Amino acid sequence: MSAARRERGAEDAGTVVSPERLLTFGDAVFAIAITLLALDINVPDGLPDAALGGALNDALADVSAFLLSFVVIGALWLAQYAVLSRIVRIDMCLLYLYLALLALIAGLPFPTRLISEYGDTALATAVYAGAIALASGLITAMSLRILLRPTLVEPGVPRASLSHSVREGLVMVVVFAVSIPLTLVSARVAQLWWLAAVPLRVWLGRWPGAARPSA
Repeated sequence: MSAARRERGAEDAGTVVSPERLLTFGDAVFAIAITLLALDINVPDGLPDAALGGALNDALADVSAFLLSFVVIGALWLAQYAVLSRIVRIDMCLLYLYLALLALIAGLPFPTRLISEYGDTALATAVYAGAIALASGLITAMSLRILLRPTLVEPGVPRASLSHSVREGLVMVVVFAVSIPLTLVSARVAQLWWLAAVPLRVWLGRWPGAARPSA
């Protein structure tokens, strides 16, 4: 048996699940996480009419936290889709990275609740930023894995596109990681710093290789 066939056989043996099935599983986890975020938005039962306005005002923090995490989870979902849609097989390293990512996504309602209830505190802000930085780091590691293992990637996928995914992930990691020490100055300053991800992603989108894979 040739060396090439032995290598291909080893790769096939290391494939434990297809990318399509893993994406389907991941879609369910992301959808459940977003649904759980919405369940935290509520007002007490049996309020008199005069107290309803105050209760709705109190719920604004929950709504703001929901919208923040909805946008963040949506961005993470797009990022992980961009990675998995480019590959033809999953190796064990990629599988472990993705399962770790899904575990974080499933747990995001907890730091979201923290930022809703204690958003003016450094600790809650740091916990939320750390969770997003770690999730972005896992997606970046997945992108780096397929960049270093071209045999996992569909033929014809440009290397520049894979490199762009790594850069984009690193931007998210840096933005949210840098906000953690900023909480020592002010929790609000750290949260405003998260907005830096928007112009940075727009800027990266102008780089070569920034085009997303087609669905």
